[in-house]
Amino acid sequence: MAEPATAFEPTNDDVLIRAVAEARAQVAAGQTLPLRDVADWLDIWGTADDRPAPPWK
Repeated sequence: MAEPATAFEPTNDDVLIRAVAEARAQVAAGQTLPLRDVADWLDIWGTADDRPAPPWK
């Protein structure tokens, strides 16, 4: 039996093409986050210090 697809493994090229186009548009619009901000945010998931995602920079 085949492994189930995940959100990280698009099941067809159209999905992948749209995701890449959307990501490129976000970068072009300046909607980016420093990796350190994302990593720090992920480290506190499920803790007493949990907070909303960091804002776009």
